[in-house]
Amino acid sequence: MKEESLQKVRFVTVEADLAGQRIDNFLRTQLKGVPKSMIYRILRKGEVRVNKGRVKPEYKLQADDLIRIPPVRVSEGAPAPSPKLDKIASLESHILFEDDRLLVINKPSGTAVHGGSGLSFGLIEGLRALRPDAKFMELVHRLDRDTSGCILIAKKRSALRHMHEQLRTGKMDKRYNALVAGEWPESRFKVKAPLRKNVLQSGERMVSVSDDGKPSETRYRILEKYAGATLVEASPITGRTHQIRVHCLHAGHPIAGDPKYGDADFDAAMRQKGLNRLFLHARSISLLHPATEERVTFTAPLDDTLVNTLKAL
Repeated sequence: MKEESLQKVRFVTVEADLAGQRIDNFLRTQLKGVPKSMIYRILRKGEVRVNKGRVKPEYKLQADDLIRIPPVRVSEGAPAPSPKLDKIASLESHILFEDDRLLVINKPSGTAVHGGSGLSFGLIEGLRALRPDAKFMELVHRLDRDTSGCILIAKKRSALRHMHEQLRTGKMDKRYNALVAGEWPESRFKVKAPLRKNVLQSGERMVSVSDDGKPSETRYRILEKYAGATLVEASPITGRTHQIRVHCLHAGHPIAGDPKYGDADFDAAMRQKGLNRLFLHARSISLLHPATEERVTFTAPLDDTLVNTLKAL
């Protein structure tokens, strides 16, 4: 049987930075290793008090709220992934930049940003395990599991709000490198096509161009031409699920190694060049730093597989 430790009643005053966070999410960071069901139970039973009163799980914290956190039995075997795991430890070498507000990582292909969907942990869980002392760590945006490259993690709630605002107002500039089938036309600088997301019975997400979809736009420029393929830079103006992948397909130039929206013959030819993954890489991201408001740009190098594929071409 796992050893259990009994905590004492604690009183926590909410810092201004945490204002707006839901109480259930706040308790999850305070009570690491406590199952979600237990957190909802102590909320329901009124054992958690905010300013001496009961609150519902969706209550949003205010600055200077006084929270009573009851003693909760915590199994010592907390489910956070161990930083000793090779995969998590290797994330350290992928960090491109880190300060007290922001962490930028070159996400490896094949790593999901979130655990779930049959995966015990994703990028964010791995980073939290690497930085157990970080009080706050949240994804600013997402990348598909098979896409590699720059991804931003906020280390303060105020930084998360600041960067979300930039995403909404178009102040953030993201550029991707994609290897596409065929010869991308010199005259094609953008694809504007509305996208609609469908969830299949299996739970898999598929996106298609559809008149009743959400307006979506991607800008393109040619970086390099090869026999039967083109390396393009794609800059998404909107941020829809699978946007670049579906826009490339819509333009008649699907991305190499794309299991959902690719071309089987092209993919087979690229496999012979050593490509065993989706050739889509978030190469750079430019934004206003949440503390200094100065524009900063981060660039993620391509992994060996992508570099060697281009050499083979």
